Amino acid sequence: MTQIVLAVAGLAVLGVLAVRVGLEVRRLARAVAESTERLERAAADLERSAAPLAARAGQMRRAGVQRE
Repeated sequence: MTQIVLAVAGLAVLGVLAVRVGLEVRRLARAVAESTERLERAAADLERSAAPLAARAGQMRRAGVQRE
């Protein structure tokens, strides 16, 4: 009888741990998704900022080539 009680208690503990792991996985997945969105926004901002700089650098390079 004691073995059955211990087996049931062990299964209950495993069930509780499985639920906790599942909740942590969901929390981690949300955090990863949020970080991914933030990285995408930062990459888009960087791309928008780099375009005028690249154009200006190209103009300066062309102006430098014309002077030579």
